[in-house]
Amino acid sequence: GFFPLESQMDIMAEKIGMDPVEFRKRNYIKLGETSPVFKAMGEGREGVEQSIKSIGLIEAIDRGLNEIKWYEKKEKYQKLNQKSSIKYGLGMACMMQGSGIAEIDMGSATIKMNEDGSFNLLIGATDLGTGSDTILAQIAAEALGVELSDIIVYSSDTDLTPFDVGAYASSTTFVSGGAVKKASDLVRDIIIEDASKILKEPKENLRVENKSVISKSGKKLSFKEIANTAFYYHDQHQIIASASHYGKTSPPPFAAHFAEISVDTRTGIINVLNYIACVDCGTAINPTLAEGQNDGAVVNGIGHTLSEGFEISSNGTVLNANFRRYKILTSKDITNIKSILISTYEPDGPYGAKSVSEIGINGPLPAISNAIYNAIKVRLTEAPFTPDKVLKALKKK
Repeated sequence: GFFPLESQMDIMAEKIGMDPVEFRKRNYIKLGETSPVFKAMGEGREGVEQSIKSIGLIEAIDRGLNEIKWYEKKEKYQKLNQKSSIKYGLGMACMMQGSGIAEIDMGSATIKMNEDGSFNLLIGATDLGTGSDTILAQIAAEALGVELSDIIVYSSDTDLTPFDVGAYASSTTFVSGGAVKKASDLVRDIIIEDASKILKEPKENLRVENKSVISKSGKKLSFKEIANTAFYYHDQHQIIASASHYGKTSPPPFAAHFAEISVDTRTGIINVLNYIACVDCGTAINPTLAEGQNDGAVVNGIGHTLSEGFEISSNGTVLNANFRRYKILTSKDITNIKSILISTYEPDGPYGAKSVSEIGINGPLPAISNAIYNAIKVRLTEAPFTPDKVLKALKKK
């Protein structure tokens, strides 16, 4: 939906003589506002009404404008395009996504303390290459006051791990992460309660830090000592807890994408020269993984925009069902892509986090389409934007 929506934003701005950047800033959703879209977009039933509790879209727009040098290049290319067969253009697009599906998605987690003070984290969430095992372990480590190496992850084994709806709808960090945070907090409370009995200190005077429980008076007890006491000596029990998170909201991440392109009017070839993708995903639990997710999504989106598309015969057979004829981007085709994380704090998310996975793929098609129009004053409406489509559109101009 963002391709027609963001194309129309540029079209409407041009018709009323307004800067498309300012047009978006005035009309996009703002902090504390809601939208009828939330309630309409359910899955097989009515959706959930909600309001925006965190948004970094204006900052994302401003950062992107600055990074791509939007206004300087707009002026430069306007002059250059008058005398060159290779035309240059800039385009932008703004978007929002979701963090799972509210009141449908659910994730669960179990955390068990081991004898050496390490922890087993059992999660139903599946790591598809997104790095969710790492991120969920980081959430547990942060809550328990231990290193990442102290969290041993067991994920997506239906014989052993608790239920999770699955890795879809940009839900894992928010939904499964919420379950991990709850389970970690429960285990931390048990640890502090045990330490309180051993140290003879009130629970409110204790905190977890560096794989130990430390009191305000300076007393210290390692997790290993607490585990051994629990297992062998005092009120013997397993330190373990389970929790589930059922998302009652789906806080949207926001993004602003900017594309700088060239169009050879003799050949119809489009080249993406620079691409800036600014994304507000709340608190980035792991910034490197978040940037990687965004980079990959952008590359996927650029491929869809410029080269990827099924060829179907008259009898419904796919004619390009192999990578010789279905043109995905390779490492040689990847342009200058820069992902910028805009930090906000989402009160409903674990440590302020929202989703980041899907939103990046939504931007390239409208951003590049708007850039093409800026370059050659032709609006393409059917992806992929192959050279033959460009030349055909130029002839009709």
